[in-house]
Order: sequence, then structure tokens, then C-alpha cells
Amino acid sequence: MPGPTKEFWEQRFAGGNTPWDRGEANPQLGAWLAAGALTPCRILIPGCGSGYEAALLAQSGFEVTALDYAPIAIERTRKLLEARRLKATLVEADALAWRPDRPFDAIYEQTCLCALYPDHWRAYADQLHRWLKPGGQLLALFVQFLRAEAAHGEIQGPPYHCDITAMRALFPDPLWSWPKPPYARTSHPAGLAELAVVLTRSGDRKASFPAN
Repeated sequence: MPGPTKEFWEQRFAGGNTPWDRGEANPQLGAWLAAGALTPCRILIPGCGSGYEAALLAQSGFEVTALDYAPIAIERTRKLLEARRLKATLVEADALAWRPDRPFDAIYEQTCLCALYPDHWRAYADQLHRWLKPGGQLLALFVQFLRAEAAHGEIQGPPYHCDITAMRALFPDPLWSWPKPPYARTSHPAGLAELAVVLTRSGDRKASFPAN
């Protein structure tokens, strides 16, 4: 299978080679909360990493489910929540295969898409659609990290560059409703940036959940 493996991510976390880690929640999440664009609800964080966003949302009154397939990431999130006396549901699973028992009101997508090899993006986008309720929000931070080698057709990452044109094709109307640009741009200490887009699940494709 092309792209980063579970072992790859375990080694990165264990070795402290995590340049994407700000040491705190993404400022755009705080901006969404302050603006009232996101209010307490049942929310999923795929690729939760060290758990900063999970902690902030739990502290803000959300019912949080944090998902990651790297055990060390789940453990870091667990310790952070315990240190702050916060609660969330932690799930160690592959995002491409996991099925929740019921859909979510919102999904915070920051690091999972850009960490997946682009061959898997279609399957992941389908998962996001399945996981959300009709009318649910996908709060997406699309990584902008275009490398010079892309001009020759090379695909480099992670993180993989999430070109906004590709994102429009990946999350198309009528399955998703897009706001009009321009989109807020958040810089990152690692030298990349993120475009903040709130998509609404508007398609009629039915989600499939296991029976209780």
C-alpha cells in the first residue's frame, strides 16, 4: 500500500519528529468557536494527534470522539485529557475502515486528509460523508504545501498538498455545499499554510451503520 504506514507514524511520534505539532490547538479552531461558527454538538476528530483540539472542544462543551490509528497518538490524547480533567471518547482505528454506531453533527478535519496518500483520498472523503448527519458540518483545514517537484508530476508528503481545485472535485456538489471564497488562511510554523473551509453535507447518499 502506498503512503505512510502506522509504523511510520509511531516512529515519528516516538522520535519527536512532529513538525506539524504546534503544541496547542490550531488558532483557526479558536476563531470558529469565537465566531459561533461551531457550537456544542457531537463532533469527530479524525487523526487527533496529540489531542489539543480534542481537549479544547471537550472544554467548550462538545461531545468529542477522537480517532487515530497510531497508539502513541491515542495515549498522548488520553494523558492530555486526564491532565485537564476532561472527557472524550478515544478510538484507535484506521479511518478508512472504521464505522461509528451513529453519525456525527460535525467533523473537525485538520491532519487526516493531508497525511493520507492521495490514492486514498476518495475513500476517505466517502467516509466523511458517511460519518456526518445530513446538514452536518465538515470544518476543514486544507494544507497548502506545494513543492517544486509537483511541476514534474511527483507526489511528495506527508503532508500532501491539498490543492483547492482538487478539493472541489473530492467534495463535489451536490454531496457537499461550499461557501464562497476567499477562505481564511492560517500560517504554520513548519512553513506551510491551511485554508479554512466549512462544508455542509448536503447529499442524499445514505450512511450505513452497524445495528446495535
